[in-house]
Amino acid sequence: MSSNALHRNPPFRAEHLGSLLRPSDLLNAREEVDKGTKPSSSLTSVEDTAVKDIVDTQIELGFHGISDGEYRRHMFWGTFFPGLDGFEEIKNPDISLFRLYAPDMAIFVETDVTPPESVICTGKIKHVGSTYTDQWNYLKSVVPKDRVHECKLTLAAPNWYHFRYKEGKAYPKSVYSNDAAYFADIAKAYQDELQILYNNGLRNVQFDDPNLAYFCSEKFLAGWKEDKLNTKTADELFDQYIRLYNDCISKRPADMHVGVHLCRGNFAGGRHFSEGGYDRIATKLFQHLNVNTYYLEYDTPRAGGFEPLKALPTNKNVILGVITSKFPKMEDAEEMKKRVYQAADFVAEGNSQTQKEALERLGVSPQCGFASHESGNPIKKDDMVAKLKLVRQIADEIWPGEP
Repeated sequence: MSSNALHRNPPFRAEHLGSLLRPSDLLNAREEVDKGTKPSSSLTSVEDTAVKDIVDTQIELGFHGISDGEYRRHMFWGTFFPGLDGFEEIKNPDISLFRLYAPDMAIFVETDVTPPESVICTGKIKHVGSTYTDQWNYLKSVVPKDRVHECKLTLAAPNWYHFRYKEGKAYPKSVYSNDAAYFADIAKAYQDELQILYNNGLRNVQFDDPNLAYFCSEKFLAGWKEDKLNTKTADELFDQYIRLYNDCISKRPADMHVGVHLCRGNFAGGRHFSEGGYDRIATKLFQHLNVNTYYLEYDTPRAGGFEPLKALPTNKNVILGVITSKFPKMEDAEEMKKRVYQAADFVAEGNSQTQKEALERLGVSPQCGFASHESGNPIKKDDMVAKLKLVRQIADEIWPGEP
């Protein structure tokens, strides 16, 4: 459902994007399981300890949108799609399946690396049980009961295993005659997932979606135009994805907060995938997509300026990712505060508000997670903690006394 009311707490003034650096003992334990030298069952207790420790760290640092650090995942997109009937995980997929001008795929080509795995539709899609309830229930068990509603779970974008594949390759034509039929079953699966998680106490969801940001990339858009297989324009595909999202979340209860994180990639070594300001998608993104909150990358000029925020409606929030999670160099707090105020001025201008009124719909965060992939960004735990402390400091100085 879509609501005309502004949803607060969540989101919070100080946020992070979900993934946090894994401790070495967890990485070592997973490596042993992957090598087959230890059973997979041996991993659970190591994960449990690591999750408990990182939850305690988040609480100590003053964060409210607490995650499990995505410690039970290999990559940020998790296990939603492999857990559905009708999807199959494929190892060393044929590179000819992919749109090689899609920014994340282009990186593989550029570095002469084949994607080690992917997930593809092979049959009728059906939700047959959540792969996240055990993870979520453990997270619930290690936070105070009165803060469970604040905790956050991140989910893969519903377009994730559609966008990357060439026209006609995302699903068998013998199963789905067109995108609309395929998307209808994807949406139904997400509706089921969100209801199960809601019934288990989840009230704070964040979709992680690099794909939407790719529509800001002139390089990607040029590749799209050159691809003779495509049967629609990039703008038409973007519109389809907006409708897909809205269908996925159309049955969520009113007290379930839903946000979407647009980033430009967080590849090995902190490398990004794409560039381009939000200008060309701002109106559709902010006014047609029925989410409560946008987590936006703003740590470098590759995301453009704050002008597109003029399109933000009064019932939507933006969390400004002005702190980088990619590298250890610390930002200047005063400069970051100036940037937040600049963003607020554009939000205010778009809605004939004061800066103070616009600030009510803003927060701050790193631009992305610290470990979208399990090996993490090229920073150390102390660097991550320092960055999170800086986010909390900026939030406290702009919005004193608010979570």
